[in-house]
Amino acid sequence: MNIKVKNNKANDLAIKMVISLLCGLTLGTLFIFLRENLISNESSNTWTIINNLLFQDISAPEATNAVGLFYIIGQLFINSLQLVIIPMVFTSIALAICHISDTRKLGRISYKTILGFLITSLFALILAGIFGLTAHKLGLFNVNIANIASSEGSAGSNPLLVLVQAIPNNITGVFTDNGRVLSVVFLAVVCGLCINTLDDEIQVLKKLLQDINKIITTFLTFVITKFGPIAIFVLITRTFAIYGIDHLKPALAYVLTTTIALLIFLTIGYGLFIMLATRLNPIIFIKKISKVALFGFSTSSSAATLPLNTKTVTEELGVSKDIASFTLPLGMTINMNGTAIMQVIAAVFIASSAGYDITIGNIALISLLALIASIGTPAAPGAGAIILFTVLTSMGYQNDAAILAYSLILAINRPVEMLVTSLNVVGDAATSIYVAKSENALDESIYNN
Repeated sequence: MNIKVKNNKANDLAIKMVISLLCGLTLGTLFIFLRENLISNESSNTWTIINNLLFQDISAPEATNAVGLFYIIGQLFINSLQLVIIPMVFTSIALAICHISDTRKLGRISYKTILGFLITSLFALILAGIFGLTAHKLGLFNVNIANIASSEGSAGSNPLLVLVQAIPNNITGVFTDNGRVLSVVFLAVVCGLCINTLDDEIQVLKKLLQDINKIITTFLTFVITKFGPIAIFVLITRTFAIYGIDHLKPALAYVLTTTIALLIFLTIGYGLFIMLATRLNPIIFIKKISKVALFGFSTSSSAATLPLNTKTVTEELGVSKDIASFTLPLGMTINMNGTAIMQVIAAVFIASSAGYDITIGNIALISLLALIASIGTPAAPGAGAIILFTVLTSMGYQNDAAILAYSLILAINRPVEMLVTSLNVVGDAATSIYVAKSENALDESIYNN
């Protein structure tokens, strides 16, 4: 009876999210046409008033008198989710390890989780390489970028720094920065192992972690179920409304190529992985995980989607909480299949449009760099395009044309990043099911219900 009630609530939430998404896309598209019509009729001041009232980022220096209603609502929702990311990741992983008394089992889970991430990443990068090389050979990436205004880029850094930063030298700094999730994972693992070793000697801290985790779960359930559909409508509408047609025209080939590659891997790639790795029905997985993909698309943040992903994987797909509490936060940190696909195709687009030679060897090296760089990509909106600069620097794509093409990617990449997030979070869920199935920690009756 409880399972039926949970499934009904989950289905209601999924339906509301789909309706919100469609309404947001419709209204956002109407605002795009309204914007273009007003600007073409020399009524840009009217659009400025509408933009300041509804969509303007009020944190911008030029927006001191703006209202930004849609921006405020969307930002409040995302902030409420990001508020509990660090404590949620820390408590869930620490408690998961506390419950795994067999250290050999913990080693197996870690090995299988990383193996699952690497397998899906390998096929994602192969797909991205094929699409990028095909688009280059067809001449689709030979766009005119001479008149594109340059925008501020990123200084870039060595992607291997993510390994050094995994072990922090200041514990307080880690817990005050949502970008240091990998360090939080390390601390949680260490804390969980120590509690596990000391066993009955540690009672108060274990109980405290359990209580905090319950509070977080209750809070997130309320926020997602009550305000999630409204937030999706607001976020989607604003995202599409603030982009003009002129931003999309120069790089339409890049946007379409990347979108098609992402959709193929999202709808077919993960389904095949579930079918081949677990022998489960992939249609059930795709159906149940769709609302997580929609939520990730709307928020464009893997971190903000983690609570709903955890809830769906455990309550609807039958993965044990111990497995999900370990694999999902870790996946949010290092499993970035969508980001890697986007970075490979974007790097090929930039190199092609800037006049660099594109070979299979170059694409293989780009793929390797994208895989390493994506591991260090923060689970936040727009981070993938910023980290892309690391790949370009490592490949030596730094002439003026390459910088202009990179600036173009920064300008139009938001819709692509939204789909990238969907791919990332669904990949985390697929790997979680694979690990749970191999460890006999998957309730197939819940999965198949």
